[in-house]
Amino acid sequence: MNKKGLLVIVSGPSGAGKGTVVDILKNDSRFALSISVTTRAPRINETEGVNYFFRSEDEFKKMADNKEFLEYAIFCGNYYGTPISYVNQKLEEGKNVILEIEVQGALQVKEIFKEAILIFLTPPSINELKHRLENRATEPKDRIEMRLNRAKEEFDMMDKYDYIVINNEIEKASNDIKNIVYAEKMRANRNLYLKNILKGDEIKC
Repeated sequence: MNKKGLLVIVSGPSGAGKGTVVDILKNDSRFALSISVTTRAPRINETEGVNYFFRSEDEFKKMADNKEFLEYAIFCGNYYGTPISYVNQKLEEGKNVILEIEVQGALQVKEIFKEAILIFLTPPSINELKHRLENRATEPKDRIEMRLNRAKEEFDMMDKYDYIVINNEIEKASNDIKNIVYAEKMRANRNLYLKNILKGDEIKC
């Protein structure tokens, strides 16, 4: 099969469990997580260079001006961007690069990387999503309401994705994504080089 990695974009509303699912995927040696740059303040359990690269708004804008991002967007008042160099490096190494980004950024990337796989991760219901956000106990009620309203907008964009994965059980959702990637890597149009090999056309007399 084609040894070059695939670009796998995972999106979904805040509270869908993207971070937990991606944490499982990145422990598989065939995957690499693209680390985003953000102007958001780090949460208690987040580490610089592991979860995000945390930058000031001025620093972020300078990077954008220097065209150092594959994509960037504003989400709930903060900037998020995907560094280009890391993504290209890992794809050439044969890693399947996971981008955990919001819908607006995902569609931007798809315009550039036509072969990118778009996966929308969602909870089974809006009530479950609200329950998860409230159980975090990290944000005030008005912020939770903002995230729920944003989630409804994101649900309207689901039809632009290649796959939808329902995250009702973390392990199952992670395995569903792995199975999608493995199947995509076996697509005929990604492995047309095999045609000449199997026909023996590469053998020169």
